[in-house]
Amino acid sequence: MKNTNKTRLITITALLAAFTCVATMLIRIPTPTKGYVNLGDCIVNIAGWMLGPVYGAAAAGIGSAFADIFAGYVVYAPATFVIKALMAAVSFGVFRLVSGKSNSLSGRIAGAVTAEIVMIAGYFLYEAALYRSFAAASLGILSNSVQGLMGVISSVIIYEAVVKRLPKYNN
Repeated sequence: MKNTNKTRLITITALLAAFTCVATMLIRIPTPTKGYVNLGDCIVNIAGWMLGPVYGAAAAGIGSAFADIFAGYVVYAPATFVIKALMAAVSFGVFRLVSGKSNSLSGRIAGAVTAEIVMIAGYFLYEAALYRSFAAASLGILSNSVQGLMGVISSVIIYEAVVKRLPKYNN
């Protein structure tokens, strides 16, 4: 029985990694800083909430890094792997901290907002190192903030409207 649960968990992790990659690449709205706004963060947060900090981080990091590689942003892939994995773990952690044992909407919102702050700060620090300039890195803050807002809204709405109504994946 234990192997069945582990296999199911790994399968769901792989599916959410694939969904993250597809959601990131499916709708890409270009930004002036040569990046793009997408729906990937929606699945990043959902992966954290569904799978917890370890498997959720794996799904988020792997799926997002592959999206960067496939989209030609290879230089961002290592940073994206770390940032998106941290986002999923933080989203889960803050959700649990705020919600306790309940499944609260306020916990989900707090988790998503905190995760998106991690994303904005993470890419700022990565780009500051990459471009060797905090001024150059600051140009991405606005578009990353829009991406973050989109991630919060979409993840909370989709979780509440769809994921909560799915049969439990760990039964």
